[in-house]
Amino acid sequence: MNKIAVIYWSGTGNTEAMANAVASGIKEAGGQAELFNVCDITPQDALKFDRLALGCPACGSEILEETEFEPFFSQIETGLAGKRVLLFGSYSWGDGQWMVDWQTRTEKAGAYIVNGEGCKVHETPTSEDICTCKEFGKSIVS
Repeated sequence: MNKIAVIYWSGTGNTEAMANAVASGIKEAGGQAELFNVCDITPQDALKFDRLALGCPACGSEILEETEFEPFFSQIETGLAGKRVLLFGSYSWGDGQWMVDWQTRTEKAGAYIVNGEGCKVHETPTSEDICTCKEFGKSIVS
């Protein structure tokens, strides 16, 4: 069975709620999920997992959070080749360009993006959004 790390950064709790839903979906599909705030796992330990679900909201002018998540992602980026990766996060403004840019980076690193796109939620996740996150979580298991 594949071990899946769900690693996130959340400033308002929105992306954390998404991370919990993704982890729940993984478990519902029979997968092994371990949930981590990005500050609680090293890049080296993250890359030991078979698959990664990574969550970060849009910050600034639609970029990844710069203090903790961006440095973490930069350090794991070269180790993503061949891995199944799920991307998710919330945003408050813009059109979600941060997710498009993040997907492009992840694909250039050689990862396989689960579902071919990231899971993004505008503002606070609704119950429907939480269900969508669970489905995304289930999709990384198969």
